[in-house]
Amino acid sequence: MSTETENPTKPYLMTVNGQGRSADTYFKVLNPSTQAIVGLAPQSNQKDVDAAVAAAKNAFPTWSSTPHEERVALCQQIVTLIKNNSEALATLITQEQGKPLNGLGSRWEIGGACAWAEYTTSLNLGVKVLQDNEEGRLELHRKPLGVVASITPWNFPVLIAIWHIMPALVTGNTVVIKPSPYTPLSTLKLVELMNQVLPPGVVNAVAGEDTNENSVGQLLSSHPDVRKVVFTGSTATGKSIMRSAADSMKRLTLELGGNDAGIVLPDADPNTIAEGLFWGAFINNGQTCAALKRLYVHDSIHDEVCDALVEFAKQVPYGDGMDEGSILGPLCTPFQFEKVSRLVSEAAIKGTVHLGGTAANGQFFPPTIISGLKNGDSLVDEEQFGPALPIIRYTDIEDAIQAANDSSSGLGGSVWSSDTQAAASVAKRLECGSVWINRHGMIQPNAPFGGVKSSGLGVEFGEEGLAEYTDIQVVFN
Repeated sequence: MSTETENPTKPYLMTVNGQGRSADTYFKVLNPSTQAIVGLAPQSNQKDVDAAVAAAKNAFPTWSSTPHEERVALCQQIVTLIKNNSEALATLITQEQGKPLNGLGSRWEIGGACAWAEYTTSLNLGVKVLQDNEEGRLELHRKPLGVVASITPWNFPVLIAIWHIMPALVTGNTVVIKPSPYTPLSTLKLVELMNQVLPPGVVNAVAGEDTNENSVGQLLSSHPDVRKVVFTGSTATGKSIMRSAADSMKRLTLELGGNDAGIVLPDADPNTIAEGLFWGAFINNGQTCAALKRLYVHDSIHDEVCDALVEFAKQVPYGDGMDEGSILGPLCTPFQFEKVSRLVSEAAIKGTVHLGGTAANGQFFPPTIISGLKNGDSLVDEEQFGPALPIIRYTDIEDAIQAANDSSSGLGGSVWSSDTQAAASVAKRLECGSVWINRHGMIQPNAPFGGVKSSGLGVEFGEEGLAEYTDIQVVFN
């Protein structure tokens, strides 16, 4: 699927029990850059979800008892398939999500997916001996849960699918994944590739637009045969999943919204940190949970930081993601475009717009930098999830720390300084799951990642993230 005009009305299939499954109805998936139809996605219903969960449940006994080394070998074959189909997958991501092929775009996403998958297959929790003496031997075993439901967002459709699926497979679980209705096609294609090597039923895929009458996510999160839900998305949806999962006591991993704060100390060099600040805030056009979303800058260098950021941002081209020269693309959804437009319009009345501030054509919104705001202003308090960065002036570091922590979110944060020890002392006081010094949002597969407060429940990545796909059983000998 290398070009948008190849077959824009192609109906994509669900994958259930290793086979393609058609739907009773389909919905259009549109290119955010052009509004052209990319493909038709299946609108799954109750019978489709039940069939997918049943397939995963039936596959679980054999898959969970398959030796770890054999599961890992099959997962490594998946990585090879992704690499062999990397350009087709990247093109499909760009067409349905909008992000450019280049820069930190869809090709980078596919590369990240492969790196994460490869690292995850290297992990093995094994058996932990708690005691072995004359009083007896105690062993801690980690056992797979069963059927895992994965519900993924539209900002990184393949990368986050890998984050959810690969640790589930390595630990012996089976999966039913439901991608965002804005970006279902690349995930459906990914699962189709996986099923070239996996036994039937180990990974299944359904899709659908979520409406009051038909919410596929709700059907999965409340399904009695689903043992765990892993979800990446908004805090509001995460709370809804918690409610629907409660009756069956499902395990949950929820990576939810963030409103990450950065603090620039007075000894920082504005020109040195400008590039890192920009990409911390504007990676994926700001459509990233752990992006830098509000920046507190000391009064003594406030203006210089604003100027340096503007100068760097002016050099970054944005446009149609299929244009090899584009580095930033459009906002993925009409809803997100409207939200960013509203927040920027409100901020422009109170603050100073240094760059951008006015919507372009379609769903394109230029990189926007606004100063003169404070806590209590909507662009500071709400997660914009788009290319708009509010810069807040401060004079006392205690006030900056208090303002940074004055949020119900707590996903990530950062401190910027020429003195890394001074930065570290401030960083440890930020109320967030991850904190960076002189960079922002650079997550790694070997470092647990998750939020505090309303930004989530549980962690992903590393051994700690792998363990979340298991139950503990202690064997007393």
